[in-house]
Order: sequence, then structure tokens, then C-alpha cells
Amino acid sequence: MTTTRLSLTVALVLLAGAANACGNDSSTGRPTASTALPVPTPPAAAKFVHDIDNAWMPWIVGTQWRFVGKTADGTERTVVTVTSRKRVVNGVDTTVVRDVVRLDGNLLEATDDWYAQDTAGNVWYFGEDTEEYDGPKLDTSGSWEAGVHGAVAGIAMPAHPAVGDAYRQEYLAGEAEDEARVLATDANARVPYGRFSTLLKTRDFSRLEPNADELKYYAKGIGVVREVSLHQTDRTELVSMKRTMKRERTRA
Repeated sequence: MTTTRLSLTVALVLLAGAANACGNDSSTGRPTASTALPVPTPPAAAKFVHDIDNAWMPWIVGTQWRFVGKTADGTERTVVTVTSRKRVVNGVDTTVVRDVVRLDGNLLEATDDWYAQDTAGNVWYFGEDTEEYDGPKLDTSGSWEAGVHGAVAGIAMPAHPAVGDAYRQEYLAGEAEDEARVLATDANARVPYGRFSTLLKTRDFSRLEPNADELKYYAKGIGVVREVSLHQTDRTELVSMKRTMKRERTRA
């Protein structure tokens, strides 16, 4: 066991303990108290590797996923692409993942997310450069970067998630405070891409948006296959997945 693996294992145990101490919704595992989880401490830059091959979040260069979502506003179509581009964030060489969302054919959001995997296999989220569109209006307020203005990288996916694990996915006080808790590792789901069992099921939430909780289902070797809002009618499902080495453009 490496030092990185040991430190993260301890961190996840402490985070789970902190969530339990705050009190949980027994049906979903969401902490019910206002006290947030501790802010994680990312490993040193030398403890990160070049490729992201976590079984639950395989950000392999050239992979592209297509999702269709049903929302109160209409039909959303999302394309997520792992580009060949790299970006140094807070001293770490991260992989740029491009996420483009269209609502009824109109561009709604275009984001570059920055991820890196440590030597133990844990995927860290280092921030995003996001553009949100409301007609002609452009909003970039959701952008943040680890190491800038107090922002800290969070755990996007542990190497070996277990039921009860709770972790902070990002941190910029008052701006980016998403957290997650593992609910199951044997969930089932049927989506346009196929039928799955033994899925990882998490509940994602943020004290900044108490009505934005959602369940996420991950398949090994694929990643997210379904996202379901708990307080709205929104649902997003995987339609297709392919791998190509084509270099992606910087913007949609």
C-alpha cells in the first residue's frame, strides 16, 4: 500500500465518519446537518500519473459519451469527450474533458473540466472553465481553478469506492461545494446504451443547492450511465460510447 493510498483511505474513513456524526437521511445517506465535509488535501504533484484509467471513471483520451436528458425545459443532449489536451493546474498536469450541452438544439453550456489521477488510482477534479448560455447572454461565473482564490481540488472518484464513503468533489467556498456519498455497489439500471448490474450508485449534493441532489449510476469500464434528480423531473441517460483518437477543437 502506497502512502497516497493510505492517506486517502484514512481521509475517506474520516469523511464518512464526519457525515455520520452530522446525521443522515436513512433512506439516501445524505448528511442532514449544515456542517459540510472536511476539505480534502490533494497529493503532491509528483504523486499523479499521466493517464486516467480508474475503473469507474475511465477518462481515456479519445473516448466520447453521448447522453439524452429529459428536463422541465425540454430535451438536453450532452456530449462528453476526453481530449488529448493537457493543462497544468496547481502544479499538476491534468487531462481536459470537454462537456457540451444543448437544449432543444441550442447551445446551453460548454465546459472544459480538468482531471488527474494519483498513483493509487483515485481521480481528482481540479476545476473547470465553463460557459453557460441563456440566449445571447454568456455566464462564466461557474468557472473555478484549484490553487486560485482558495479553491482546492476534490475527489471525483475514489479508486475503490465502498458503501458509506463520503467525499468532497470540489471546493471553492460559496461557489463550488459539491459532495458525494456511496449508496451501493450492486445497483441496476437500464438505459438506451444497455442493461447494467453491479453498478456504483452515489448521491451527489451541495449545501449551496439543497434541491439539486441527484443519484448517479456508474458502470465499470464505462463511467456514468444514468443521472436522476431527486427533487425535479430531470433524468439523463447514456445513449452511446465510442473511442477515437481524433483531436478535439478547443470550443464548441
